[in-house]
Amino acid sequence: MDSFAQRFHIDATPVAAQSQCVIRGNTRLTVLTPSMLRVEVQADGKFCDSATQSVWHRDFCNPTFIVIEVADTLQIRTEKVTFVYSLSKQKMLSVLLPGGKRVTDYKSGNLKGTCRTLDITAGIITLGDGVCSKNGVAVLDDSTTLAMQPDGTILPREHKESDLYFFAYGRDYIGATTDLYKLTGKVPLIPRYALSNWWSRYKAYSQDEYLTLMDRFKEEEIPVSVATVDMDWHWVNIRKKFGKDSHKPGFHRNFMEYVYDVWSTGWTGYSFNTELFPDPDAFLKKLKDDGYRVTFNIHPSMGVRWFEDDYEKMATAMDIDPKSKKAVAFDITNKRFIENYFDILHHPMEKKGVDFWWIDWQQGKHTAVPGLDPLWALNHYHFLDNAKHGNRPLILSRFCGAGSQRYPLGFSGDTTQTWKSLASQPGFTATASNIAYPWWSHDIGGHCMGKKDDELYVRWVQLGVFSPIMRLHSTNNEFAGKEPWNYSAPAAKAATDALRLRHKLLPYIYTMNYRTHNDCRAICEPMYYVYPDEENAYKCKNEFFFGTELIVAPITEHTAQSTNLAGVNVWIPQGRYTDIFTDRIYSGNRFVKMYRDIANIPVLAKAGAIIPMSTNERKNDCTNPESMDVLIYRGNNTFHLYEDDGETLAYRDGAFFKTAFTVCEDGDKVTFVAEKAEGDSSVVPASRTYNFMFKDVVSADVIVTVDGKRAKMQIGKAGKGICVTVTAKPEAKVKVMLGNCVYLTNENEKDLLVRTVSKFQMSTDRKGMIFNGFVNGKKKMPNVGADFAGPIEEIKNLHR
Repeated sequence: MDSFAQRFHIDATPVAAQSQCVIRGNTRLTVLTPSMLRVEVQADGKFCDSATQSVWHRDFCNPTFIVIEVADTLQIRTEKVTFVYSLSKQKMLSVLLPGGKRVTDYKSGNLKGTCRTLDITAGIITLGDGVCSKNGVAVLDDSTTLAMQPDGTILPREHKESDLYFFAYGRDYIGATTDLYKLTGKVPLIPRYALSNWWSRYKAYSQDEYLTLMDRFKEEEIPVSVATVDMDWHWVNIRKKFGKDSHKPGFHRNFMEYVYDVWSTGWTGYSFNTELFPDPDAFLKKLKDDGYRVTFNIHPSMGVRWFEDDYEKMATAMDIDPKSKKAVAFDITNKRFIENYFDILHHPMEKKGVDFWWIDWQQGKHTAVPGLDPLWALNHYHFLDNAKHGNRPLILSRFCGAGSQRYPLGFSGDTTQTWKSLASQPGFTATASNIAYPWWSHDIGGHCMGKKDDELYVRWVQLGVFSPIMRLHSTNNEFAGKEPWNYSAPAAKAATDALRLRHKLLPYIYTMNYRTHNDCRAICEPMYYVYPDEENAYKCKNEFFFGTELIVAPITEHTAQSTNLAGVNVWIPQGRYTDIFTDRIYSGNRFVKMYRDIANIPVLAKAGAIIPMSTNERKNDCTNPESMDVLIYRGNNTFHLYEDDGETLAYRDGAFFKTAFTVCEDGDKVTFVAEKAEGDSSVVPASRTYNFMFKDVVSADVIVTVDGKRAKMQIGKAGKGICVTVTAKPEAKVKVMLGNCVYLTNENEKDLLVRTVSKFQMSTDRKGMIFNGFVNGKKKMPNVGADFAGPIEEIKNLHR
C-alpha cells in the first residue's frame, strides 16, 4: 500500500454475503435488510462490489428471506416486506408492506431530503429526495456515483449499471434513516467546541481589528468558541498587489470558466495578506491562548500561482520550473497534487493554529475524472486529512449527496437576510434528517441583501440556539455585522441571552451529538418521526424535536405592533408539555397558536424531561463543567448524560463517562436519581456541584442521599419551582426524594390576562372592556381585532 493509500484509506465493508444475493442473468437483487433491497441491472452481468461515493457498507445485516419465481417475475419475501420484480421489464412491479398495503408508485409521497446549498435563496428551495415516504417506499439511486479505489482515488465504475436501493420501511422513518446511516456510513463524533457559538463574517479585518473584536466578546461575557476567518486572510486584490500578469489560470474546461476565473482572481490564496496581518503567527497564537478554535476559508479552484509564499515548493514538487511562473493547476484527481496540497499548503498553517478548514467551493462540478464533483473530493480528502494527529476531524463545506454525513459540518451557503429565508430554515434543517444529514450550519442572521431588522436578527439567533450549529455570519457591508451590541438595547439583550443559553446547553447538546454518532438520530428531527400516523405531525413543518427532551417552534414572523407579541402555530402531541421559558403548561393533542414577546420562542419540555446544562454561560470554556444546572420536569424518564474529553479519539478506547439521570413521579412524590456513572472518571472533574432544578414542583419535603447516606443540601428557587443543590463526586449515586409535592399549575386566567393585555398598544378603556368581558364569562368578547384576539385565545387554551 503506497503512502497515498495509507493516508486516505477508508474502512468500508462493501461486499454483501452471497447468501443475500439473487442473480438472474443481467440482474442482481441483494437483500440488505428485511426492508431494503438493492437492484442492479448491468448489461453483461458484471456488478459493482466496490464501495461507492455514497454506499460503503452492504454487510451490516443478515436478513432471512425466500424467493418465489413465477415465469419472469421474482417475489422476494422477507419477514416484513414482499418485493415483486419483473426480470423482463427490469422493473419493480410492487412492494407489499406490513398491514397489506401494496405500493407501486415510489416517487410520490417522498418527504424529501436536502440540497447542495441555500446560496442567495429566499425561501424557495428545491430539495432532493430522501429515504422516507408517506407512501411507504422510497428509492435511493446510486447509479451515477463513482467507485472508491483501493489506492485512495475515486474513479468511474468499471461497468456502467443501474443501481437502485428500495427503502420499504412504511412509516418507520427512524428505521429507514438508521439503516441509511449503516449503509452509507455513520456520523463522526463532533468536537465539543463546535457546538457552542461561532463568530464568522466576510470582512477584510486587520489583525488588530479581529483580535479587538474577540476581546470585546469576552468583555461582554458572550461565549464564542470558534473564530472563523473568511477569505480576506490571504491576498485578494491580486492585480493591484502583483500586477496585471499575476493571474495565469490553470485547468479550464471552456471559455466561460476562464472568464469566471479571471473575474474572481482573488478567491484563491494561500499567503497571508501581510498588510492586514503583519504577524500571522502572533495572531493565531493570541486566538489559541484565548481559548478559540480557528477555521480559515479557502476557495482552491485556481491552484497555486507564482506570487504565493509556497509557490516554489509546490511548483518543484509538481515538476514545474518555478522560474516559469506557471500556475500549479488545481487537480483534486491527481494523487501527487493532493498530497502536496495538504503537506505544503495546509499542514504548516495547521501547526501554527488553524484547526480545520472552511471549504467554500462554488466553482462548478467538473474535474479531470468524469463524474467526480470537486466539492465531493475536497470534502472527502480534507476530512480524512484532518484526522491525522488523532484528533476528531472537522470541515465546514456544502452538501454533496447521500453519504455526506461522513464529512461534517455542512455549510448551507450565503443566505439572504429576509423573513422568508428565516422561515424556510427550521423545516429545511429537520427535513435533512431524511437523507441522514444532521449537521447543517446556517448563516445565522442572514448573510446578505435584505435590510437591518432587529427583530429578524433576534428571532434568527433564537433559532440558532436550537440549531445543529450556531454560527453568526454576515457580508462585508459595514452595517451588516451580527455583533449583539450593534443592535437596539432590547435586541442586544435578547441576542446575548440566547448566545449564553447556547453555551449553557453544551452538556445536553453534546449528549445529543453522541446520540447522533452512536444511535444514528439527528439532533433536529421532524415531528412525524415520532408521530408518523398523526396527520398533524406533517402540517407543522417548522416545528421540530431538538434532541430527546425538547420540541422547538421558532417564531418566523414580525411582532404585531399592536400587541408587542408574535405568534406561531404549534402542534402539541398527546401528553403534558411545559414551556421552559414561560412555565406555561400545555396539553395535547391539538394545535395552539402561541404568542411571545422578543425575549423568547416556544420551547416545550416533555413530561419527565431532564436537561443537563453548564453553569458557565459567560466564558468560552467548553470543558466538562464542575457545576451543572439540571432542569427536571415531573414525569417518568431516563436521560443518559455522555461526557468525554471532547476532542480526541480516546473515547473509542473507553475514555468516556456516562451518567443515567432518572425521574419518577408517583402521586405527590417525585424521585430523581443520578445513578453511579460508568466509564473513565478522568474525563470529568473530581467533584461536581449539581443544581437539581425541579421546574414544576413549587414546594416539597426534600431528602437527599449520596451513595445511600443522608447528605448536605441547599434548597432554593428555580423560577417558580425549587432547586436542590448537592456536591458529590461525579461517579457517586445521588438520590433526591421529594414528598408532599405541590405541583406547578398555569397562572389563573385573570392574572395572565392582565399581564398579556397590559402589553397591548390600545386605550386603557378598551383594555378594561376586554378584561371585564373575560372575567364576567361573556360568550362573545368585544370585537378587539385579530392581533389582540390571538393572545387572548391562547390564555383560554391553557385552561382547557
